[in-house]
Amino acid sequence: MAAIEKTAQPATYNLLRAALALFKKSPGDLTEAELQQAKTQALNEFRIESRVLNTPEASAVIITDQELQQAYQEIQGRYQDEAAFFSDLEKNRLDKDSLLAALHRQCKVNTVLELVASRAPAISDIEIGIYYHLHAEQFHLPERREACHIFISINPDYPENTLETALTRAQEIAEKLRKKPHKFADLALRHSECPTALQGGVLGTVPRGTLYPELDAVLFDMKAGEVSEAVKSEIGFHVLLCKSIQKSETLSLAKATPKIRQLMKDRARRTCQRAWLAGLANHESGESRS
Repeated sequence: MAAIEKTAQPATYNLLRAALALFKKSPGDLTEAELQQAKTQALNEFRIESRVLNTPEASAVIITDQELQQAYQEIQGRYQDEAAFFSDLEKNRLDKDSLLAALHRQCKVNTVLELVASRAPAISDIEIGIYYHLHAEQFHLPERREACHIFISINPDYPENTLETALTRAQEIAEKLRKKPHKFADLALRHSECPTALQGGVLGTVPRGTLYPELDAVLFDMKAGEVSEAVKSEIGFHVLLCKSIQKSETLSLAKATPKIRQLMKDRARRTCQRAWLAGLANHESGESRS
């Protein structure tokens, strides 16, 4: 790995990561103001990483060639082919060696932070119980409806989509489905102008307030298995199917425990990492003053 460390260009890679994270663009595509913001973030990240890599914990970490190649292949796999991958590297002032060096550095930092996070104390059942009772509203699930729709748009530029014609088409579809609701997916595929037509018109399982108000009002007044009349929204006409109803419920402590434990564990790990990093910064600041 020594050869990789010597050819490292972590600042270049940090800048690329910052630009993508902040603006979803490469550094070369940023405005001057965006570039300065990305540079500031990249420099801060680089300084934090350097502190991490100068710790006793980092000196004990070894990144294997397998880990490094896996990280490299993960990035290369995002491209259509090898030519596009290397072209993008060159555009961002990187090559295979410098990318491997930066990835080695990143893997080592991540491994150290995982090691630090593992020192977080275990979450007790008492802590979970306290969290559950203090945040009871988080474990109340509102009533939800599993819904599908067939959508006919209104567009006066097309004879089949004028207001009157679109309404007639939607009404005819609704009439057919009230007699044969099992045909909903077939008719959605044939008639619906929504991309959900390919999935049988499925909108998913939704709580109140998710859909257009006009659809929401109708859906939550339907019975399971019922098909609606043609319902007008601001974008056109819809025929709704209420497939099932999931009544509101409050999760018991037993059911909520896995979710709470994971949430509190993640929080404790982040707290442990932040405290450790703050200690490194304070130590560095103290050394610079002395």
